[in-house]
Amino acid sequence: MAHALVVDDEADAAEMMAALIATEGFTVATAGSLKDARRQLALQEPDVVLLDLVLPDGSGMQLVEDAKALGNTEVVLITGHASLDTSIQALRLGAADYLVKPINLKQLSGILSRLIKPSALQAEASDLMAGLEREGHFGQLWGRSAPMRRVYEQILRVSGTGVTVFITGESGCGKEVVASTVHDLSRRRNQPFLAVNCGAISPHLMESEIFGHEKGSFTGADRQHQGFFERACGGTLFLDEITEMPLDLQVKLLRVLESGTFMRVGSTQVQETDVRIIAATNRPPQEAVATGKLREDLLYRLNVFPIHLSPLRDRLDDVPLIAEHFLDDISRREGQVKRFAPQALQRLGAYHWPGNVRELRNIVQRAYVMAPDSIIVDECLPASPDAPVQGLDGAPVLQIRVGTPLAEAERQLTLATLAHCGRHKERTAATLGVSLKTLYNRLKEYATVPEQDVDGSDGGSAPRT
Repeated sequence: MAHALVVDDEADAAEMMAALIATEGFTVATAGSLKDARRQLALQEPDVVLLDLVLPDGSGMQLVEDAKALGNTEVVLITGHASLDTSIQALRLGAADYLVKPINLKQLSGILSRLIKPSALQAEASDLMAGLEREGHFGQLWGRSAPMRRVYEQILRVSGTGVTVFITGESGCGKEVVASTVHDLSRRRNQPFLAVNCGAISPHLMESEIFGHEKGSFTGADRQHQGFFERACGGTLFLDEITEMPLDLQVKLLRVLESGTFMRVGSTQVQETDVRIIAATNRPPQEAVATGKLREDLLYRLNVFPIHLSPLRDRLDDVPLIAEHFLDDISRREGQVKRFAPQALQRLGAYHWPGNVRELRNIVQRAYVMAPDSIIVDECLPASPDAPVQGLDGAPVLQIRVGTPLAEAERQLTLATLAHCGRHKERTAATLGVSLKTLYNRLKEYATVPEQDVDGSDGGSAPRT
C-alpha cells in the first residue's frame, strides 16, 4: 500500500487532509514541523509528501532541497496563496505539483492517482537521451542540433511537474509536437491530450467549445455539450494560437487557471476541472500584449515555464535527418522504399525554409511522388534552393516589384496562392504557413479587391511558369 506524509503545522488541516488521502488507498502519517517530518521520513519512506511551505521551525523548501531525505519521493507543495513565484520555485526544486489552500478535492485526487516514482522518470529520461544519440530523435521530435537539445532538456525538466507551459515559435516549427511530448512524458500520460487551435474556431462558438453549454442556452443548442475543459479532465489541454482567443474569453480562461473552476454557457453550476494547460503562439508574446491581442495578466499566468522553438533555418544541420525521417514514414505508408541521393540532401540543407518543418514535410512528400524510381535525385527537387516549391507541380512564380508595400505584397501572394490551390482555404493556409482564421481575416480585408488582382495582372506583378 502506498504511503503519504502530510507536513502542515495546522493540526486540523493536516488531519482532514490525511483522512482524504486515506480514502484514496494510502497509509498516512502527519507532521507539524520540519523536525517531525524528518523523524517520519526516517521511520518510513513515503511515496508522496504533501508539504506546507510555512512551518514553525523553517520553510518547507528546506526539506525539498534535501535530496538525500527525499531521494525517491514525490513532493507536492501546499501554499495558502497562489502565485507565479510559488509555481516557479516548486518547479526549480523538483516538486511534482502544488496545491492551494483550501484544498481542491478533485485536484488532490488527481495528483495522488498520477504518482510516479522519480527514479522511474529518470530512467525514462535516460532511455530517451540514449535514443537521441542512437537514432536522432527524442520521442516524436527529431534533431540533434544545439537548439533542439535545449528544448529536450526543458521538456525533461517540466514534463514531470504540473506547471503551465508556454511555447513560442514560428508557424510550422512543431509547437504541437512539443506539447504532445510534454504530455507523453508527464504523469497525465494516461489521460486525454486535446489540442485546440484558437485561430480556427469562430469567436462566437469558442466559449461554447472550450467551456461547453447547456441545452437551450442559445439558438441551436439542442443538447448539453461538454467543452474541452471537461473532456480533457485529468489530462492536458493544448491551446494553440492563444493570441487569437477573444479578450473577454481570456478573462474567463484566467479565472479557470487561478481557481480550477468554470461554468458551462447558460449554466449557474460551478464545475471543477483538473487540467494542465499548455499554450502556444507564433507571435512574440510582449508584442501581442502591446497590440492588444493578449492580456498581460494572462501572459504572466501562462508563461510559468517558457519553451522557445527555433526556426528550421537556425538548425539546418537537422534538415537531412528530419527529411529522411519523413521519407521513411511516407515509404512505409505507400509501400515503396525510396532514398535521397547525397546531392539531394545537400540541396535541402542549403535552403532557409520559411515554412519550417511543415514546409520540409510537404517538399519531401512531393519529391517522393516526383521520383520515378527508388532514388530521389536533384531533378525531383526544386531547380533553385531559393525557390523550393517552384517546378515541383507547375506552381506559378509571383514577381513583385521592388518597393511594393508589404501589405500589398502580402495581399498579392495570398490571393495568388488561393487561386493556385483551387480556392481550397485549408490548403492555402497550410501553404502560406498561417492559421485558417488568419486566412479568413485576410480574405475579408481583400473582399473589395477586383478579381483581376488575384493573378497580379494589375501591373504590380506578373505570373510566369
